[in-house]
Amino acid sequence: MEILEAIRTRKSIRGFKPEPVSKEVLAEILEIACRAPSAMNSQPWEFFVLSGKTLDAVRQRNIQCIRSGMSPEPDHKAMGWPQDSVYRQRQVGLAKQLFQLMGIHREDMAKRMEWMERGFRYFDAPASIVVVSDRRLTEAGPLLDIGGVIQNICLAALACGLGTCVEDQGVLYPRILREIAGIPESKRIIMAIAIGYPDWGFPANAVKTEREPLRNLTTWVGFEG
Repeated sequence: MEILEAIRTRKSIRGFKPEPVSKEVLAEILEIACRAPSAMNSQPWEFFVLSGKTLDAVRQRNIQCIRSGMSPEPDHKAMGWPQDSVYRQRQVGLAKQLFQLMGIHREDMAKRMEWMERGFRYFDAPASIVVVSDRRLTEAGPLLDIGGVIQNICLAALACGLGTCVEDQGVLYPRILREIAGIPESKRIIMAIAIGYPDWGFPANAVKTEREPLRNLTTWVGFEG
């Protein structure tokens, strides 16, 4: 896939086929992704790739925590927008589109809960890539570089016919990941990426997100005309 086409067509996939993704394909994707730029070539990223019974066990424990009302204790807080901000408006706009596609009404709390749980199940993807960094690094320092490697993972996955969804729900209970996947305390758990073959019949995969016009985001300085 040509790189510009990949950037334009990449989207979050929230419904996957049960078909497994081989270790060899995932390794190829990660090898390519690690060509991402990083400060002074520090490469502050590491990966734990989960599949099979291990991933199923994490899913099950995540759902148990949610249903018991246990508060998340993430190593890294990724989400949060001021209520009166444009960022919150964009998030709400996406949620409305997803709920419409999935036939979830605002007052249907059972279906809304069921939808939320899908994120904690990694959207039932056959594999998940958990991105971590060394705790000896500052919390914020590696994030720019890690964002680059995550973008590369998503784009490289497209070339292999795979879809991805970058999601923090999969890492909101880090103790579960440490216990089941063996992630040591010396690693800060940053983000999860659900990955697998897209199920294009799944309604939410038809979502189309808009982007803010460039004119609203860019100030041109020193250009004529």
